[in-house]
Amino acid sequence: MASIARCLRSARPSGFSSLVKSSVSRPIAIRSFSVTSTNAIRKYTKEHEWIDLSADNKTGVIGISEYAAKALGDVVFVELPEASKKVKAGDAIGAVESVKSAADINAPISCKITAVNVLLEEKPGTINQVPEDDSHGGGWIAKVQVDEEGVKDLEALMDPEAYAEFTAAEGEGEDH
Repeated sequence: MASIARCLRSARPSGFSSLVKSSVSRPIAIRSFSVTSTNAIRKYTKEHEWIDLSADNKTGVIGISEYAAKALGDVVFVELPEASKKVKAGDAIGAVESVKSAADINAPISCKITAVNVLLEEKPGTINQVPEDDSHGGGWIAKVQVDEEGVKDLEALMDPEAYAEFTAAEGEGEDH
């Protein structure tokens, strides 16, 4: 099965580049009365997966980006990873199928799957509605436990600003 990035290149409609110009990242709120940020660190892969890593670098949440969800179109099936499975960065942990194409979901970093979003089995379209939401009703794929190798893998990923530039450049490349 192809990665999300490869499927997007082949399945992207010609008018999609206008959607890409919108902001991909969501602002991370910081409580003004606290000196310690409890917000997760969000990073993205070139294959359009994201991970929110907790401030203590021990746990995280994985999903696909809003950019990928829009490009895939209506998601009709999500294959979730196995809980308690250990994976390396880049390993396929699941798949997503839409009316346009199917793509693997890859682990952004080395980690151990601790929980999966079973809501997606019943309502796969949740990914289209809230792909980057890691709350109870969101479109996240898996919760993970992270070790030192996973924290090192994080360094190779893009922050929200770099990912926005990456997707904008990718969208422009499709126009030519």
